[in-house]
Amino acid sequence: GTYEIKANSSEINLENGEEIVLMKGVIATFSDKNSNKLFISSDSAIFNSVNYNTLFSGNIKIQHEENIITSNKLEFNFIKNNILVYENVKYIGLRGEIIVDNIKIDLLTRNVEFFMNNDNDNVKMLSY
Repeated sequence: GTYEIKANSSEINLENGEEIVLMKGVIATFSDKNSNKLFISSDSAIFNSVNYNTLFSGNIKIQHEENIITSNKLEFNFIKNNILVYENVKYIGLRGEIIVDNIKIDLLTRNVEFFMNNDNDNVKMLSY
């Protein structure tokens, strides 16, 4: 698969010998080997140019086919090839909405996991 990230503006900082890119007005695209695409847009992102790990924040919108996920934070782990979506998360699909604390997406298997921070809390589902 491929990972492409673009920004309206960016600033490069060196932290512990690693190039950290602070980005504003961000759009990222993930494409798998079958050319399935997942798009992420956010106000800002912190991109590590050594390991490609990226922390997105602010007005996050993820689009995959007919599904949209919105949140305040998203961590892309390049090594594990997964995305963790958290903080004010809402999943909007064709059949309804899901309000949950965390969504984890495996970019290789496309497996999507919904889970709460507290085991006693329930995932909220609204059907259309």
